[in-house]
Amino acid sequence: MGERDEVSSQQIELLRMEQVDKVFNGNITALKGMSLQVRQGDFLSLLGPSGCGKSTALRLISDLVHPTAGRIVWSGEHSADDLGVVFQEATLMPWATVAQNVWLPFRLRGKVYGEVAKEIDDALNLVGLDGFQDSYPRELSGGMKMRVSIARAMVTRPRLILMDEPFAALDEITRFKLNNDLLKLKDAFECTVVFVTHSVFESVFLSNRIVIMAARPGRVVTELSVDAPYPRNEDFRTSTEYAGYTRQAADALRLAMGEAA
Repeated sequence: MGERDEVSSQQIELLRMEQVDKVFNGNITALKGMSLQVRQGDFLSLLGPSGCGKSTALRLISDLVHPTAGRIVWSGEHSADDLGVVFQEATLMPWATVAQNVWLPFRLRGKVYGEVAKEIDDALNLVGLDGFQDSYPRELSGGMKMRVSIARAMVTRPRLILMDEPFAALDEITRFKLNNDLLKLKDAFECTVVFVTHSVFESVFLSNRIVIMAARPGRVVTELSVDAPYPRNEDFRTSTEYAGYTRQAADALRLAMGEAA
């Protein structure tokens, strides 16, 4: 995809949240008046402190919970097949092999393994796990388990991938490596990503848009654009441009946390 095509695709709306409220148990306001546009091709990070409703926003988009007020509007027809989800934990089936875990979304659609074996092998190759098809989760490191979870979410090539702090429990070296790999995967699968994180550094490295949220009640405070071109690598991570964006994001986050205090 050329630079002009990439820019134009990111102007096409995929979905939007319109003044969404979410109240739990009648009195716990997780989100208040949240409006957000997700465009085709975005890597959009939701950045904010614990309790600001980032994960709730993902659950609303995935239709696991429903708004108390407001609405979520998709552009055009959509179904559950349009979504892939990666949680904080890898949530793998311990009794199943790596390949069988990645087969799960196809299996739920009634497809036998032989029909989709190539797609499963291709997905595992893209996440760096070629040759681990017959391994079990107990035999894998934390980073490898997360790679399986990512392959499972992407294997059906959904339009939108929702990721809820998938690398939070990993060491920094593994986290950096998976950040690098995730951008390569996004490019290979040509998907849109909404990514929840507490990390300013991670949000800047990955995203073209960063939505800053504040808590009590959870809401969008501001949005930052990261205009650095893709692909991004270690040169970007150590550049003055990256440092400048992280300062902007950190300042915006401090302001948001001050507003929530």
